[in-house]
This record gives sequence, structure tokens and C-alpha cells, in this order.
Amino acid sequence: MNPLQLSDARLDHIGIVVHNIDEALATYCGLLGFRLIERTDAPDHGVEIAFLDAGQSTIELLSPTGGDSGTARFLARRGEGPHHVCFAVDDIEKALTELRALDFRLIDESPRPGVHGLVAFLHPQAAHGMLIELLQKDEAR
Repeated sequence: MNPLQLSDARLDHIGIVVHNIDEALATYCGLLGFRLIERTDAPDHGVEIAFLDAGQSTIELLSPTGGDSGTARFLARRGEGPHHVCFAVDDIEKALTELRALDFRLIDESPRPGVHGLVAFLHPQAAHGMLIELLQKDEAR
């Protein structure tokens, strides 16, 4: 079987976990000059999110809103910093089927709703320590 061609996918965003989203925005927008695109809460995931324009892709700042989310656990274990890299795919079901056929370790066996469409995460132990998110964007985006 041929490998999944993520090289054909577009880098959509890089997720960065931060303690305080307001302080992070002061740094990324105020000092580094990125432009805020969107700020939203994702209560189902226990995070507040800010998306920043990074030219051909986006920076996603994630700040936990409670102590029991995966993002909060990540922050407690590893501190602030890179969390995941996200690739936009046209057909997330097809990508997951191909990855399962390759025996790639997945966190999400099926896509789930994300902020901008359907998402699924690939296990970092299968990708040399990097958490990879696949995103099939909503048609409106």
C-alpha cells in the first residue's frame, strides 16, 4: 500500500498552548505583529482559542479554561509551547482509512467536530513525538 500523501495537504496551523491567552496575544500581536483573525471559546474541549494570521497558514493559541482538559494536562506536564501541527485534508474519512490500513496509531478513529470542521488527531508516539491534527474544513470556510 502506498503511504498517505500528507505532503499534498496544506499546513493549516500550528497550535501553541499558553497559560494566559491575553498575555500571549499581547506578545504575538502587540510585539510580533501577527493579526488576530478570530477568538473563541471551545467549551467542549475546555479551551479558549485565538487564531492569528501567519501568511500562508495560521497560529492557533490555546489556553485551558479548566483543569481537566487535555490541553490543561499538556500545560501542566510540558509548560507553554508547541502542541500540534495541523494539516488540512479534503477527505478526512479517506485519510483515516488509509492511515488505519498502514497500522498508524491514531487518537481519533473517527473524525469529531472541531472549531472549523471535522478533526482527528494522530498519536504523537507514531509521529516521533509530534501530535498531528487532520482537519477537513467546513464548506463555508
